[in-house]
Amino acid sequence: MDAPVTDWSAGEWLNPPERAEAVDGVLLVEPRGGSDFWRRTSYGFVHDDGSALLAPFEVDSSVEVSFRFDYGAQFDQAGVLVRVDERRWTKAGVEVSDGVPQVGAVVTDEFSDWSVAPVPEWSGRDVTVRVSRAGDALTVRARVDEEPWRRVRVAPLDPAASATAGPYCCSPSRGGLLVRFTGWRRGPADAALHPET
Repeated sequence: MDAPVTDWSAGEWLNPPERAEAVDGVLLVEPRGGSDFWRRTSYGFVHDDGSALLAPFEVDSSVEVSFRFDYGAQFDQAGVLVRVDERRWTKAGVEVSDGVPQVGAVVTDEFSDWSVAPVPEWSGRDVTVRVSRAGDALTVRARVDEEPWRRVRVAPLDPAASATAGPYCCSPSRGGLLVRFTGWRRGPADAALHPET
């Protein structure tokens, strides 16, 4: 991967947050209270007002976003957003759901889905989410500190689609969330879906 992005001006804000401040290479972001990304499924509403710092995301490339998991209110979340438009996007990261930290992804093509797995042991630690774009697929992986990568999701994405990607955060249930993003790296896509044995 390339070196961490410390000049956070490499991206453009989708839905600028309440505040964003770069301090010693760390980007502190306070998303707007009540913000989220979701379309219709089960809840019946559409939210497209989360904050995301996005840059072009080409086929055969990858993006990694690192952040400190030190938040805990219902539905607080941070990670990577891959966006084609308001109807087609994928978000992946760590979200608090029913009091438990969950690593997961939402894949949206007009309607959103949602998959999560509990990771309570990630609390208070540095999380990295990696999304690799190759062919017609996004491969999402995540890890805490320097532990091995966990595969989170494989999702379709039209190779002809023009997409952007980068760090995102939302705070659907409150105001005052502060997310500490510690890295944003871009590089080549993963060579394979499965590790060589």
